[in-house]
Amino acid sequence: MPKAKPELTEAEWAIIKAVWEAEPCTAPDIQQKLRRQTAWTYSTVRTLMDRMVVKGLLRAEKVGHLTTYRSAVTRRQAQRGELFYALKHAFNGALTPMVQCLLETSELSPGELTELESLIKAKKKGSRKPAGPTPHNP
Repeated sequence: MPKAKPELTEAEWAIIKAVWEAEPCTAPDIQQKLRRQTAWTYSTVRTLMDRMVVKGLLRAEKVGHLTTYRSAVTRRQAQRGELFYALKHAFNGALTPMVQCLLETSELSPGELTELESLIKAKKKGSRKPAGPTPHNP
């Protein structure tokens, strides 16, 4: 059975991005990191992080009175989950209208268009381009 794709809330995105930058980390570390952007209290951050552990988005390790957190999903897994969520909910699973919408509403550079064309050509040939970072996917 394939692994479920993670679907994150806006708050969970804020937390996991901070965790990716600072892991291993504690809830106070994340609360401090997000303080200006969210004004969340420690208890809010801790509750969110504990829920994310239950959802399988974070891993927690308790040593004495200190709980440290690490991500349980990669950035790519989280991005993929978001993409499939949008595909399923906004486009009823139809990929072509989703891509058409992105092409019509985004200002793509010639380089980005060339990269998309090469990805499509590679897919048609049955090969797969390595899943490395692109300028828009660190």
